Amino acid sequence: MKSIILGRNAVHEAIKSGRYIDKLFISKTSKGVGSLVSDAKAVGAVIKFVDAEKLNIYGENHQGVVALSSPVPYLDVEDILSLAKEKGEAPFIIICDGIEDPHNLGALIRTAEAVGAHGLVIPKRRSVSVTPIVEKTSAGAVSLMPIARVSNLASSIDKLKKEGIWVYCADMNGETWYDVNLSGAIALVIGSEGRGVGHLIKQKCDGIISLPMNGKINSLNASVAGGILMYEILRQRNYVKIKN
Repeated sequence: MKSIILGRNAVHEAIKSGRYIDKLFISKTSKGVGSLVSDAKAVGAVIKFVDAEKLNIYGENHQGVVALSSPVPYLDVEDILSLAKEKGEAPFIIICDGIEDPHNLGALIRTAEAVGAHGLVIPKRRSVSVTPIVEKTSAGAVSLMPIARVSNLASSIDKLKKEGIWVYCADMNGETWYDVNLSGAIALVIGSEGRGVGHLIKQKCDGIISLPMNGKINSLNASVAGGILMYEILRQRNYVKIKN
C-alpha cells in the first residue's frame, strides 16, 4: 500500500531522506516547482501534471503537490537507542500515549525532530498512525524522525527504564517542569487530548511534570504542551554540554 504525501515541504523532505517516490502529481497551475521536479526525476519518480481538482481526492491542503511513496518504515525501540548510541548522546525519546488527532501527532513529530529527539514511540492500538494528515502537518519531519510503533507501551517503558532512561509524563498535579532535572537520558510521555496519560502508563513513569496554569483554562493542546516541555529538555541538555 502506497503512502500519500501532501504538500511541497513534506514531499521535498521525503525525497531528501531517501524515501522511494513512485509518482509525483503536480497541479498544472503550480509555480516554482522546478527544483522539486528535478529532485523527483533524479530519484526515478514518474511526474504527472494534472488539474488541481484531481488532487483533491488525496486530501485537502495539498498545495498543488501530491506524491505516492513507499510507506514510512516503523522501527523498533532498540533502533532508536542504537541511534542515540551512535551519536554518543544520552537518549531523548518522545512517547505518545493515545494521541488520536493526526494534527497533534504531526505537530509533535515536527517539534521532536526540531529539538533533536532520537525517536518517537506510538502504540499500535488506540492511537493514530502516520497518515497523510500527520505527514503534512509534520512538514516532512515524518521522513526524518525515527518512529517505533509498539504493541505494548507499558512494556516498552520498562525496557527503556532498564536501559537507565528516566521516564517522565506530562500531566496535572506533578512537579513544576523547571524544577525537575531533565538533562540526562530521558523519555517524555505525552498523553491523549481528552484522557491524558493512562493510569498504567502514569504508574510506570519515574515522575510527573506539569506546566503552571494561571488562567481559567486548566489544560493545553497536547502538541503545545509537548512542545514546551521538549524545548525545556533541550535547554537543560544544552546547559549540561556547555557546563561540561
